[in-house]
Amino acid sequence: MENREELIGQVLNLEELVGYQDGAVVSRTIIKQEKGNVTLFSFDKGQGLSEHTAPFDAFVYAIDGEVEVIIAGEANHLKKGDMIIMPANKPHSLKALDKFKMILVMIRS
Repeated sequence: MENREELIGQVLNLEELVGYQDGAVVSRTIIKQEKGNVTLFSFDKGQGLSEHTAPFDAFVYAIDGEVEVIIAGEANHLKKGDMIIMPANKPHSLKALDKFKMILVMIRS
């Protein structure tokens, strides 16, 4: 189901919508609108996102595996089923402690 339109109105399993790739971070945008995005990510063990900021709050839900999320210098450990809100304008980064999948929801208004 590569085309987003093929996702609409279908019952889908989040874990199956994005696969793992050795030594890589993979992303798949599910919804992209002016007011916000929903994106799935998979990270191979040791992969991550370097420290950055965003002008909007972002909701992260762990679908599989484990990750360390650092927000403004504070480390947070998430595992499958956990969630965290990364606040707007605070530096944050992620590093997969094991293979890891997440859904990222960012609302822009």
